[in-house]
Amino acid sequence: MESALYLIPVTLGDTKISKVIPDYNIEVIKNIRHFIAESRKSAVRFLISMDKNFPVDDCTFTELSEHTDPKTTSHILEHLEKGESMGVISDAGCPCIGDPGSIAVALAQKKHLKVVPLVGPNSMLLALMSSGFNGQNFAFNGYLPVKNGEREAKIRQLENKIYKDDQTQLFIEAPYRNEKMMEALLKTLRPDTKLCIACGLTTDQEFAVTKTVAEWKKSKPVDFNKIPSIFLIYK
Repeated sequence: MESALYLIPVTLGDTKISKVIPDYNIEVIKNIRHFIAESRKSAVRFLISMDKNFPVDDCTFTELSEHTDPKTTSHILEHLEKGESMGVISDAGCPCIGDPGSIAVALAQKKHLKVVPLVGPNSMLLALMSSGFNGQNFAFNGYLPVKNGEREAKIRQLENKIYKDDQTQLFIEAPYRNEKMMEALLKTLRPDTKLCIACGLTTDQEFAVTKTVAEWKKSKPVDFNKIPSIFLIYK
């Protein structure tokens, strides 16, 4: 196997590995012993679920999270620079998409080291596919402000972009704040703006529903508290 920094997608939740992770990925991962992970615990859990005999005790794990000081990351690719393959593992889905793994990739690109993205589940793209919204022009906005007032102002800004630029807007929220986000959206958005809620993608809790805001207000409240979700708006 060629020495490279392999970007390793993981499951989005309690999902069978065989449902979303190609066999090729598994063969690649079995030959890697050095990992950069958002969380060592979640990385080990994924590797063991992939192969219960995976030799995690023989592996090195370097944690790289949103709290990591970029000034301390210059050494994280030392194994790759010695010719040994390394892997980047996110807590969920594809690394480097709404994920701090991009710091490692930026460093690899700067050092002219080979980077190989592996195929796997991405909640943003799956949600966009399920929404019926514009897939030619879209933007992922990460987390919106939490404070009241600031959050509503951001929602109005994103809504203006869907009408002005014909651009689908995607964003996320901490699962335990999903219901608060839904309240803010229904209170702030225009009645004819379309809102898609995509929850628990690839898991047993999966659903993706698109309605106008007016239709959502007339519907039975969505029970999606603590379920990882993507919110999308479009005209």
